Amino acid sequence: MKRINIKNISLLAAAALALTACEPELDNAIEEGGVYTAGDADFSKLVTVGNSLTAGFADGALYLDGQTYSYPNILAGQMQFVGGNEFNQPLVNDNLGGLLLNGTQITNNRFVLTSNMGTPVGPAPLAGTPTTDITNKVTGPLNNFGVPGAKSYHLGAPGYGSLAGVPAGTANPYYARFSSSESSTVIGDAIAADGSFFVLWIGNNDILGYATNGGDGEDHNETGNIDPSTYGGNDITNNNVFAGVYQQLVQGLTANGAQGALVNIPDVTSIPFFTTVPYNAIPLDAQTAAFVNQNYAQYNGAMAAYAQTPLLSQEEATARTISFAQGQNAIVILDEDLTDLPDPTQPGQFLPKLRQATPNDLVVFTASTVLGTLADPSNPASVIGVGVPAGDNLVLTENEQQRISTAQASYNATIEALAQANGLAYVDARAVLADVANGGVAFNGGLLSSTYASGGAFSLDAVHPTARGYAYTANTIIQAINEQYGSTIPTVDIGNYPSVTASDNVN
Repeated sequence: MKRINIKNISLLAAAALALTACEPELDNAIEEGGVYTAGDADFSKLVTVGNSLTAGFADGALYLDGQTYSYPNILAGQMQFVGGNEFNQPLVNDNLGGLLLNGTQITNNRFVLTSNMGTPVGPAPLAGTPTTDITNKVTGPLNNFGVPGAKSYHLGAPGYGSLAGVPAGTANPYYARFSSSESSTVIGDAIAADGSFFVLWIGNNDILGYATNGGDGEDHNETGNIDPSTYGGNDITNNNVFAGVYQQLVQGLTANGAQGALVNIPDVTSIPFFTTVPYNAIPLDAQTAAFVNQNYAQYNGAMAAYAQTPLLSQEEATARTISFAQGQNAIVILDEDLTDLPDPTQPGQFLPKLRQATPNDLVVFTASTVLGTLADPSNPASVIGVGVPAGDNLVLTENEQQRISTAQASYNATIEALAQANGLAYVDARAVLADVANGGVAFNGGLLSSTYASGGAFSLDAVHPTARGYAYTANTIIQAINEQYGSTIPTVDIGNYPSVTASDNVN
């Protein structure tokens, strides 16, 4: 069988379009001579708390320009029109984005668009050695407590910023470089900053790891496990755990009388990480399709036989029948939610839980580098997605998507209820991201959409926003704050912020 050559699933064409994106000067959407008021709020000291979205993470890393364009920094700039003051962030040293620990690199550099003789060939890490060593602690007053990778329960975990814990994997390197002590907590440091106004956006990572790893993790709403110290990195946080932790975070941030805004959790499955690689990513000619079908004949026969027994419904038997044809074909996947069926040829063994993907399955972005390659270089029939199923970590099935959606809905209900109970602004990030994903949002000069690379909203890691996407986020938060507190903080012109741009890497 010949190897299937799958190019970057249309990523490069999208990247080529992105190379034409312009980067105009940064100007605020402020009418000359305008009068702005703080309404019922005190914006004199803004404190922001959250994860990578709050830190300004983009293109797979935390780098200097990304932090400059973080939504908190944009928001703080606009609050200066209504009494806001200086906003300090734990800035990294360079635009490479990698982190060092005692001179050894421990995180990757940011993604950029690489080119070959002027032709874009896709995203790759920016070449170079970073200069940000986490042992060089950031000191002085801070306003931004965004920690990439943090889940809700991490914010109150002592030692999460311990330098000694980083090599052991018990601490977060991003927080370790600015934590106030080896035993401090993110929320403790944020509360100590004594802000007059705060923005809290946390909870995305409580479901995102499960999603980006194709559901390869535990859903603790099913297990009932309420001890987050035992959770794996790809697990879904139990709804009751999230509610209890989130309530404590809000209580701490409002204890001094501070006002603020709570941001809800978007539909993580609507980001380019899940919408870029098609389910039918396998191109075959007629001869190869016939060969593949012969290899699956025995499996298909077993499905047909089991359909005549009480063990398997005809509907599932049909779904599990593998069939390829000339043209584009759905990839073969593993689906752990399928029925266990004994292997009639091997007593004590079970048949693999195989089926082909459907339009309702979501293939993760990283699958583009795996699909069509050989699982075994010595076996030309071991093409991943054809002769070898795509692993469970590469596809989000409908059942897995439902687990994510159920948790997200519960998290958002908690966030909204606490916003109402405490008189805080409620920011519906879920709704505005849905607008970006469903056709895009028009702005002065273009359309902001979730199309990978060329849509302008998301950076090259297919998860985090671009500067333009963060500007749109800042506007969304501003609008919610203005509505809640009667303020008139001006929004920004998102067209004045860059999106994906060309790289310094040349092959």
